[in-house]
Amino acid sequence: MSTENGWLAGFKTDYESIFVEEWSPYVGAILLVLVVVALMINGLFWGVFGGVRYWGDQFNHLIGLAPLLGIGPPDEGWLTHRMSLMNIMLLLGAFAAALMSRQFQPNRPPKLELVWAALGGTLMGTGASLAGGCTTGGFFNPVLHSSPAGWVMWAGLLIGAVIGLKLLLWTLEHIEWGMEAPPTINVPAGVTRFYPFAGLAILVGVLFWAAGWYGSADTVLATRAVIVLLGFCIGFIMHRARLCFARAFREPFMTAEGDMTKAVILALVIGIPLAAFLFEKKVIDPYIAIPPTFWIGSLLGGLVFGVGMIFAGGCASGSLWRMGEGHLKLWVAMFFFAWMGSTVGAILKKTGITSVDPDNMETFEVTAVGYQAYWPEIIPGWGWTLLVGGALLLAWYAFVRYNESTEKFTVI
Repeated sequence: MSTENGWLAGFKTDYESIFVEEWSPYVGAILLVLVVVALMINGLFWGVFGGVRYWGDQFNHLIGLAPLLGIGPPDEGWLTHRMSLMNIMLLLGAFAAALMSRQFQPNRPPKLELVWAALGGTLMGTGASLAGGCTTGGFFNPVLHSSPAGWVMWAGLLIGAVIGLKLLLWTLEHIEWGMEAPPTINVPAGVTRFYPFAGLAILVGVLFWAAGWYGSADTVLATRAVIVLLGFCIGFIMHRARLCFARAFREPFMTAEGDMTKAVILALVIGIPLAAFLFEKKVIDPYIAIPPTFWIGSLLGGLVFGVGMIFAGGCASGSLWRMGEGHLKLWVAMFFFAWMGSTVGAILKKTGITSVDPDNMETFEVTAVGYQAYWPEIIPGWGWTLLVGGALLLAWYAFVRYNESTEKFTVI
């Protein structure tokens, strides 16, 4: 009996270490970039805002604003639109991870926090529309794809984070309305006991789902099977490691803590040369994930998005996985992010600000707020491209490491 108990205890220990104990952000960053590279090997790329905007388009159709905004009818469903499916799977992966770690907990914030969620989501939708993407599609992916647009949005995000923190601090000192926390939602112990089994059931169900689509005669579904599996992995990894781009930009200025920032830097250190190899081998077109917003759209969009993510309490991908954990504030933020991303994006396109100019295209797209900038074509060559990218990552790391020791750049 003691041997059997020891055997079961060993499995329980392994379960706790994998599914309950928080992963290191560095482990999470490495796993995340490997999943992103796996998407690239399959001719795909990780994106969030495209799916969020699709949800907003659907809502604008529902309330009758789509024709006025010039938004055409959707030609794909929620589960066949690539980015919508990827976001749904990210959310589902985080939900499964939250259940398996017993961390799923419906959370109602104070009333003022819901106002900030609506404001933050609105600003994020506006910023992402200008930059051609959120922290994923406007910053992370372009940097991974060796585009200076990502680094320009990086600068805008840093500025926006500082402004957002100062504004948020002012509100904490001057606004008292709506700060009373509502009663906690208590989930019966008899329900939480089954959380791990529910999470495991979702995991198994996703595996069967992906296998079924992969074996389908429909080529679209076969392609989407990769997104089902890898999108789920992204959500699971981000939840387990608590990965959040908003924290990477916010924490150095708020608490001087730099682990999340250094984890993002590590992901890029690994990912940039791997992506460069795939581009050289023509496995995937680098321009597929480079927005035509260098440099004006990237900078302004990053600044506006940076302020928004401070008030919302998360970026796009970070909001999705925290939604899966039960945070009502992030559901509100995501609604306004989607709605305003669709609305502002449609207005900017209709007024010609972000419309692609077909008469001014060579190998890249051009808009009124920038173009698709690709370093190997500008510098040129991969040697200088990797050197410049490495130097910028090193400078970012040096700044974060210096601030951890001195706290000179904290604003709170």
